[in-house]
Formats: sequence, structure tokens, C-alpha cells
Amino acid sequence: MSSADEILDIVDEQDRVIGRSPRGEAYAKGLCHRCVFIEARDAQGRLFVHRRTPTKLVFPSRYDMFVGGVVGAGESYDDAALREAEEELGVSGLPRPSYLFKFLYDDGTGQTWWSAVYEVRCELPVSPQVEEVAWHDFLSEAEVERRLTDWAWVPDGLAAYERLKALRAAR
Repeated sequence: MSSADEILDIVDEQDRVIGRSPRGEAYAKGLCHRCVFIEARDAQGRLFVHRRTPTKLVFPSRYDMFVGGVVGAGESYDDAALREAEEELGVSGLPRPSYLFKFLYDDGTGQTWWSAVYEVRCELPVSPQVEEVAWHDFLSEAEVERRLTDWAWVPDGLAAYERLKALRAAR
């Protein structure tokens, strides 16, 4: 089964399930669905950053400071966060990611998804999926900040990153 055929829950503006649809159809029709974003840091506190492969359905070849993806039909955000983190990092036995917050991402052109943001410490050697990750490294927060204007980032990840920075600054 291709990723476009994966079945997703379609949700309303309150994140209530109102139907199901294949992923490719949800993207094509701008149907609101669910996603998870997991900030993964290594033992030194550096942030996992990667460039997506050119074959990705959305935001191909863009950089991201989160691992994650869509929440499958009937799957919880928490279960999707662990599954996606382990899949994209290429590890097993991660601790369950910690939930931080949720927001409705809207790109202004009809593409919207509920986005649950998590964090996890990954002290295991990573081996990211070659189908998903073209390049990766663990970068310091300062290095990520320096690259924000130099690299083409996924817009939803950038929105989550800005919200996460604001949340941490408010603490």
C-alpha cells in the first residue's frame, strides 16, 4: 500500500472525527486530518533535523526540525507519536514522547490539519528511513536558529517550532 492509500480520520474544526478518507484524497481535497510533530533531542540536547526526500507527498526536499506524520484512522495521537518517531528515527524502544500542545495548522490555501506536538529524548543510534529522510544530523538550538533563513523548511513544522519556542519562553 502506498502512503497515498493510507486511511485517515477526517476531522472538523473541533478535532472531532466526521469521516475517513485515503491520505491522497484528503490532501487533494484539503480535508482536515490529524498529524503529530515530535521534537527529538539526543543526549547532549541537540535537535534532530532532517531534509525530506523528493518523493514525499507534501513538502518534498524541505528541511524539518520534527519527526512525525499523519495519524492513521482510529489511531490516537500518543500512539502515532511513538510510531512515527521510531519509524523516522529508525529505532525501537524509544520512551513514549511527551505531549506538549495541539494547534490547528492552516496554510491559508485550504490545507489544514490538527497538529499535536511532542518531545522525546533519543539516546539510541539513529538510522532514519531512506524513503523519508535524505539527510539528517543533530544540531544545536543556535545552529537551527542560524539555518531558519538559509534553508527551505516545511511550513507546518516551522509553525510548530515557533509555537514551541513561545511556549518555552513563557515558562
